[in-house]
Amino acid sequence: MALCVSKYGNYHHSHRTPVTQPTTRKSAMTVRMSGGGRLASYEEGKLERPNWTGQTPLSRLVGALISFKPLYSVLKLGARQVLISTAEKTNVPWREMTKEILESDVYKELESIQNTSLIYPDYYLNPFHAYDEGNLSWLAAAEAEAATMSMVRRAIPDASSLEEANEIVRGNWLNAIEQHHQQYSGNLKIRDILDIGCSVGVSTRFLADKFPSAKLTGLDLSPYFLAVAKYKEKGSPYRSNSFQWIHANGECTGLDSQSFDIVSISYVLHECPARATVNLAKESFRLLRPGGTLVITDNSELSPVLFTLMKSTEPFLDEYYLLDLEKTVKDAGFVNVHTILTDPRHRTLTATVPY
Repeated sequence: MALCVSKYGNYHHSHRTPVTQPTTRKSAMTVRMSGGGRLASYEEGKLERPNWTGQTPLSRLVGALISFKPLYSVLKLGARQVLISTAEKTNVPWREMTKEILESDVYKELESIQNTSLIYPDYYLNPFHAYDEGNLSWLAAAEAEAATMSMVRRAIPDASSLEEANEIVRGNWLNAIEQHHQQYSGNLKIRDILDIGCSVGVSTRFLADKFPSAKLTGLDLSPYFLAVAKYKEKGSPYRSNSFQWIHANGECTGLDSQSFDIVSISYVLHECPARATVNLAKESFRLLRPGGTLVITDNSELSPVLFTLMKSTEPFLDEYYLLDLEKTVKDAGFVNVHTILTDPRHRTLTATVPY
């Protein structure tokens, strides 16, 4: 039994969603790196759960280590230090970017963005990403774009610059959306795009640049992230798109049914319990027009070197890797469900709402 409360309210689910091991599948694609015109083939291979998830001995050991609070604090600090140092070694000015946001006028945007009646889902109030308040803090919001840039650099370590890495990570993701929509939408024009879990609007701005005639709506549970998104949008180069930023729960948005042509969910699901992913798929189906496209991009494989540090800051990684995402999307009503590897670390799923 599910209950959706208020226009921008919470979505309460009374039972735990079972998770299943995803089916093994293969997918390969070729991408061009602009620097020297090199070609790189990325083969996904077996998308089986990592051996540190579920009830394996390694998973139980990692879980026990993380549950020991003094050690958890050390792991959390270690994860944060690794993220910052790794970013700055690849010329991502993490501390400088954070300082710029924290010393700006971004705070003025909060009042116009925040929905004070919003009821947060319980999982969103847990510490993660090495922040005690999760995403409900100015520090998390100020560091979000640098963290995203660092993620892109880690995905394409051979890229000569962030721009070149983005050509692959973002370019392949955007091309996957465009190609899927052209093939399956029945010529449905792209007029309205919803970016669920938009964070500080990085993916939203990439979508705007790819589809310049579309109206963009960025939706997130963190008013701090949305305040930064709105502040960054005001200071960015002119775009023909119109933007709207909404503080709401992606599981129950309160937005009108069949009001979007594309719903995008980028790097969100690994931060959610399985029950939330199921609800996000159902809500996306409701929001899309017939012929509309759902696109989900997120982790495919995780470096084993960092898994303990990552698991200490990502409490739902087990559920993410154990959930069969393609089946979840099909069960929500979608057809033409396809998954490809769009860079060495991330898979992109596309699907269609049938006519």
